[in-house]
Amino acid sequence: MKKEISMFDRPEQLAGYEIEQYAACCGNLSWYDFVTSMPQLVFVVTGWKSNGKENACLHSWSSFMGSGLENFICILGKVNKDGHMYQSLKETKACVLNFPSIDRYDRCVKTIGNNQFETDEITASGLTVEKAAKVHAPQIKECFLNIECEYLWEQALFEGSNEVAIAVRAVNICMDSDYYDQTKLGRYGKKGYMYYIDQPTNPETGDITPVGPGTIEAGKPIEWVTK
Repeated sequence: MKKEISMFDRPEQLAGYEIEQYAACCGNLSWYDFVTSMPQLVFVVTGWKSNGKENACLHSWSSFMGSGLENFICILGKVNKDGHMYQSLKETKACVLNFPSIDRYDRCVKTIGNNQFETDEITASGLTVEKAAKVHAPQIKECFLNIECEYLWEQALFEGSNEVAIAVRAVNICMDSDYYDQTKLGRYGKKGYMYYIDQPTNPETGDITPVGPGTIEAGKPIEWVTK
């Protein structure tokens, strides 16, 4: 049975915390983030800070789309204007999107704690810096896919928001050959693309089911029958 779930009629607590406090600690989430629990690709956005140090931001809440053969666009769906990532993008107009497999995830998580302005955030997290080929930004050697991007535009999520959506366009891609061959490691499966999954929440009780990052197993082809 389907039930309507109000934005405002919600439990007072999640996981033993006041709901507003819990949502803020998880990255300024909406109540509907917890209700829908939609998976999002996980990647690390890298660039140079104004002091020449490496910047690395573990990121999600984004989408990717092509518009003609020569335009592959990423919409970074939620970027805080107070963060190093935003400042780096505005100053250099470039970044690299680095996609780790799940066995690299623990080091990528460390970039959250190694985010001081004077810190080389990639190196401090146990990862290796490579120079991007086409843009002024570092990339992560351990990631199986690196997408070099140029800045296009930004848009506030809503009037008065301190978070913006930023569009970047791919200008170069570097991918491990074992990953673009689906008969080897491939892009899907336990070693492929990794997804952040918001913790599934019961909207009536506030009970949360703990889950970790997920991967995708490809299904069998389904014939398109449009009529």
